[in-house]
Amino acid sequence: MITVKKEGVLLRQAEFDFENESVLNPAVIKEGDTIYMFYRAVHTRNYSTIGYCELDGPLLVKTRWEQPFLTPEFDYESHGMEDPRIVKIDDTYYLSYVAFDGDNALGALATSTDLKTFTKQGIIVPKITYDDFDRYTKTQSNLNEKYLRYSRGAHILADKDVVFFPRRIKGKLTFLHRIKPDIQLTAVDEIADLTDEFWVNYFLHFDEHIFLCPKYPHEVSYVGSGCPPIETAHGWLIIYHGVKDTVKGYEYSCCAALMGLDEPCKEIARLPYPLFKPDQDYELMGGDVDDVCFPTGTVLQGDTLYIYYGAADELIAAASVSLSGLIEELLKNKTVK
Repeated sequence: MITVKKEGVLLRQAEFDFENESVLNPAVIKEGDTIYMFYRAVHTRNYSTIGYCELDGPLLVKTRWEQPFLTPEFDYESHGMEDPRIVKIDDTYYLSYVAFDGDNALGALATSTDLKTFTKQGIIVPKITYDDFDRYTKTQSNLNEKYLRYSRGAHILADKDVVFFPRRIKGKLTFLHRIKPDIQLTAVDEIADLTDEFWVNYFLHFDEHIFLCPKYPHEVSYVGSGCPPIETAHGWLIIYHGVKDTVKGYEYSCCAALMGLDEPCKEIARLPYPLFKPDQDYELMGGDVDDVCFPTGTVLQGDTLYIYYGAADELIAAASVSLSGLIEELLKNKTVK
């Protein structure tokens, strides 16, 4: 098994009103010698904004804003902006996040050219009902029956965890998103191509867009996108979260897989065990949610990959692992068709 070092807690809630409940699930990107972190900051009644800090090296916070970096402006995000991820594609930064209006949780996007000013692009995932989803996909008999089990009470099909690949693949913007219980993949020439007509056709061929399914006991309930994919010589390294139901409730673990560079839906390898899972006090017990390691960002320093994650939905922690060692371990666990 690969050795992972838990680096400990990086960020706790401060005495700022906008994050008086918790901080968690950060987007992370390195430019020059500075690591920029955009994190979910939770206020009373689960109202979320995006907080901001800068790191000097992978584990030292040097600057932290005392007010939100981004706040809800539109109806579709009126109750919060949650769980951001960030990549740079060409000259543009893509900050994806979950927009929550109090009822519906949907993937949204904001873009920037300087990491200072972001322009919101709106919801980029489909806005369809569960009945419509059922109607479009009912002829696809190989779909997991859990698709129509989760979150049936929501008005709109819940579609979260939007994570972009850090470059175009075959000329297309490519991103992951998650409709439980699997992770799906979408590719378009431009964001403007994500029309209602596009999504109807997407769902009529939905089984062709499934990226990763639950496979092992630690992810048996469902899987979800985690950190932005990392390009390696052997394929895309995918750090994602896997969830299993236990007698105490759901347990969220950090997981790893290797996918094809030109065919990202082609699974090359997957760890049959969690890369790491909750085993520290700060991961096992939170204010409202326990047993959570929710990875959302990485930084590579030499051969050391730092993974940033939300711990017990209450604070931000980091873990580190050898990138070459992880790839080697994955290749020992190649996927057999």
